[in-house]
Amino acid sequence: MDIVEIRRENLRRWVAEHGTPPKEKSLFSQLKSNGSFGERVARRLEGQYKMGAGYLDRPPGEPAPAAANQAADLLQLVPGAKRVRLVDTDDPSLTQIMKVKLKVQAGITGFQVEPEHHDGETQGVPTRWVLKEGLSRDSLLAITVRGESMEPALYEGDVIVVNTRDKALVDGFVYVVNYEGEVVVKRMIRDAGMWWLTSDNADQRKYGRKLCKGAECIVIGKVIRKESTHI
Repeated sequence: MDIVEIRRENLRRWVAEHGTPPKEKSLFSQLKSNGSFGERVARRLEGQYKMGAGYLDRPPGEPAPAAANQAADLLQLVPGAKRVRLVDTDDPSLTQIMKVKLKVQAGITGFQVEPEHHDGETQGVPTRWVLKEGLSRDSLLAITVRGESMEPALYEGDVIVVNTRDKALVDGFVYVVNYEGEVVVKRMIRDAGMWWLTSDNADQRKYGRKLCKGAECIVIGKVIRKESTHI
């Protein structure tokens, strides 16, 4: 039995147990008979109708993986728990932002970008959020945080989204700055009529504040979002 026939048989079994979704009667009828049953359609149906990952590709009679059973049990035990949904880069619910390394020069307002191949070339953020904030994707960049100077707000490996059109300084907010030819991520603090680049790290002897003034301190953009695995 080839993979297409396996998918048909599993779909028939699923329909027998759960019924045919009213909005997809035509599609399900085609798939169960002789319609094209490709990879993308199979994965969409599995996710949309909570069949379980790989359900349609599993040979008839083969039990569900233990991990899948465990995940199902956890969903029942944990109030409010939801399944993780894998999405493609062309998913309209996500806006893909270019993930880059920045190259700057001291005293130069412009900057160059280099794609971040190691960590992936884009960072997906909710399209709903982009629209709500009135943002333009063309003005957004995603950057991977390096170093420990901004802990605990930002850890090394966190990804930040920078709005390069928003350079107006606001006391207490975080910015990406060209400081003497080096790209730094710092919190701006207003003190004694001057702006200072500050670090969140408690070790202020190692990460002391620096005066942000003139051509030695050029704002690239405001940090408006972070994606982190730190809890």
